[in-house]
Amino acid sequence: MTSGFEMWDYVVFIAYAILILGVGLWVSRDKEGHQKNAEDYFLASKSLPWWAIGASLIAANISAEQFIGMSGSGFASGLAIASYEWMAAITLIIVGKYFLPIFIEKGLYTIPEFVEKRFSTNLKTILAVFWIALYVFVNLTTVLYLGSLALETIIGIPLVYGVIGLALFAAAYSLYGGLSAVAWTDVIQVVFLVLGGLVTTYLALNTVSGGEGILAGLSTVFDAVPERFEMILDESNPEYKNLPGLGVLVGGMWVANLYYWGFNQYIIQRTLAAKSLKEAQKGILLAAFLKLIIPLIVVIPGIAAYVMINDPEIMARLGLAAQENLPSLEQADKAYPWLLQFLPTGLKGVAFAALAAAIVSSLASMLNSTSTIFTMDIYKQYINKNAGDKATVNMGRISAFVALVIACIMAPLLGNLDQAFQFIQEYTGVVSPGILAVFLLGLFWKKTTNKAAIVGALVSIPIAMYFKVAPKGWSTSSIFVDVPFMDQMGYTLLLTMAVIAIYSYIQHKGADDEKGIPITKALFKTSPLFNIGSFAVLLILTVLYSLFW
Repeated sequence: MTSGFEMWDYVVFIAYAILILGVGLWVSRDKEGHQKNAEDYFLASKSLPWWAIGASLIAANISAEQFIGMSGSGFASGLAIASYEWMAAITLIIVGKYFLPIFIEKGLYTIPEFVEKRFSTNLKTILAVFWIALYVFVNLTTVLYLGSLALETIIGIPLVYGVIGLALFAAAYSLYGGLSAVAWTDVIQVVFLVLGGLVTTYLALNTVSGGEGILAGLSTVFDAVPERFEMILDESNPEYKNLPGLGVLVGGMWVANLYYWGFNQYIIQRTLAAKSLKEAQKGILLAAFLKLIIPLIVVIPGIAAYVMINDPEIMARLGLAAQENLPSLEQADKAYPWLLQFLPTGLKGVAFAALAAAIVSSLASMLNSTSTIFTMDIYKQYINKNAGDKATVNMGRISAFVALVIACIMAPLLGNLDQAFQFIQEYTGVVSPGILAVFLLGLFWKKTTNKAAIVGALVSIPIAMYFKVAPKGWSTSSIFVDVPFMDQMGYTLLLTMAVIAIYSYIQHKGADDEKGIPITKALFKTSPLFNIGSFAVLLILTVLYSLFW
């Protein structure tokens, strides 16, 4: 075993890169006699089939923060971090049944566009600015940082060059082709992502078991660290602050997941580009099933790495290479890149291609959605109201490029960030409860008013920052001292909803708002396939939580 890349690894990785760029540019081409319009660029001509939607949802979602960040959290805290993945499966079903019918009926390009139709242009602009800032300064920046960290750890590419290389790769096809290029390349990316991830999982478990295979490896890891297979953490666990026991199942995790899967532009944009509502719902169902297996490829390797570095016999077998870039509880995010260096020649290229696929697909998705929001909700609203298709598409490309440049400048500044997955959740959690409160009440409570929604969105930030910053300096008599951030999100959501509900009631004296959405039973009717699939997902999750409670 060698820690560097060899010829066949480079061959595999270069072949992957050529395939992605080739497919991306091929599907991006303008059809003869047809000028690419806004629907082509931002919504893939509303032509995506269910399997492309499901694959693209997973490829957009699984990125460096999962492969590296979630493996790091698995190394530090164990299987409990998998709740983000398994509860996401339930969330996807809720989104498919209750949110998508409304979004698709309204023919949306962007999530802020829904806010304009339900509330007002002012609130749409506020939330559009929120999202653009979040995508550029948190999501894009962190994915670039983690991806380049992996390049540096595995093949020695300096961090800055890794950031530039990944940015150029994602930009090469996504800036020109738009969502169509992103979604169709995602179908290929997700194959690399899953197969490459399984290769790394097999290597880790096979190494732990001394070459006796994956099942023996799982048994060995479970016997060595049974406490790392507990889904519901006790208060005595050092990671309780990140995953607060039952609060994960009934509290802030729902805020994170409902916001992310239901109202996050770079995720929901795929479903808005579906051929039909039924096609979008089938795609959502496929993604829910895929989420059930994701912990096997992003969490288990981290737990296995923890067992490996704490077993002198295994470390001795691995040789001197095992001492390089060694992960620790203080630098848990080194776990996944550290594992990759032990893969045999050729397979290392496959696994690295999987990691690159996860990073590049997410970067491309975030870029496309950032440009969609800026172009449709800022540029066309305030800068050029009469912009034609050519000007709109060009502005989409320019704004994506600018966002990428800013993220490239910011990424190296993250420095020694540890457990990046938790970092993303924590800082997204400052904004997401307020946005979720606005959407939930806007969708399902016809009395919600525009002014109340604006007040709620703005008030949610100081409420979230109070829970995050203020209590730590207070006496221990405060009921809000050191509240886990997931609980902070839950409290912020409830308080923001209360503010919106009270303000709405005072403003309209309990009358329905004129823009309230009429809710009917027929609107949420789903096919037998969706119902049976949803029941199967819930059954599997019940079994998993019963086993690892």
